[in-house]
Amino acid sequence: MFSTEIYQLAYQALLLILILSGPPIMISMIFGLTVAIFQAATQIQEQTLSFTVKLVAVILTIMLMGNFLASQIMQYAQTIFTNFYKWGT
Repeated sequence: MFSTEIYQLAYQALLLILILSGPPIMISMIFGLTVAIFQAATQIQEQTLSFTVKLVAVILTIMLMGNFLASQIMQYAQTIFTNFYKWGT
């Protein structure tokens, strides 16, 4: 029973990583594609333009979603520590 709980917690951790990393990655992809289309249309081949726009977009996304991201991490940490306490007794 102990190993199945470990597997379940590991599965939840990997799923949480996917959920929390999804929005910044999607925003980065959308802005990267937009900048790439803009660069192709205007023939501006500045490599730092795409990086800068994606960096700012990801930082803003993390700032806006920070409360949600932190609450999900704290909820999972609380689950982990509750299980540690339960297993110790």
